[in-house]
Amino acid sequence: MTVSFFDQFMSPTLFGIPLIALALTLPWIMFPKPSSRWLNSRLLTLQAWFINRFTLQIFQPINRAGHKWAALLASLMIFLISLNLLGLLPYTFTPTTQLSLNMAFAVPLWLATVIMGMRSQPTHALGHLLPEGTPTLLIPILIIIETISLFIRPIALAVRLTANLTAGHLLIQLIATGAFVLLPLMPMVAGLTSVLLVLLTLLEVAVAMIQAYVFVLLMSLYLQENV
Repeated sequence: MTVSFFDQFMSPTLFGIPLIALALTLPWIMFPKPSSRWLNSRLLTLQAWFINRFTLQIFQPINRAGHKWAALLASLMIFLISLNLLGLLPYTFTPTTQLSLNMAFAVPLWLATVIMGMRSQPTHALGHLLPEGTPTLLIPILIIIETISLFIRPIALAVRLTANLTAGHLLIQLIATGAFVLLPLMPMVAGLTSVLLVLLTLLEVAVAMIQAYVFVLLMSLYLQENV
């Protein structure tokens, strides 16, 4: 049986039962829970500091009406980082390499920001479809272009996250396979390839965190336009 490099992106099953639900639940079990003690542990303090700094940086330019989204977007940020990083471990599955899952994250949140903008300030929300000072002949064309760009936002969010993680995992597997094949033939080249593999793994860890941050940052920019 020939194993494809893309088999790692298939949703795993056990006795015909999809295990993607377990992969989505596992990150929440690993986070430390607040205790009833007066002083928190170092891990809890670091976690609280990270969440506070992230929330402050994301929501500082947003109006107070959008601050109610802080808990949701901070939770989404931590959840995406956890899924991306856990997927780098051996014999694990990365749910965020599935376009359908990323679309399930992007579409409802984007739609909620659009509906909020249409309800609270419809004139301002519709004004994004036509830049000020547009020539009369270009008005129909620009409205169509801006409408398409509005509806393509959640697709771009989901595809960006999926493509970056998929490309990184494929590259790691290709280089690891090359190092394994070259080990009995050219040990020196295999050693250099292994060093490259370690550096690429470190880069992929950074990409996993950055892509989660970019996903939430762009969602906060969409929110900022509609509050």
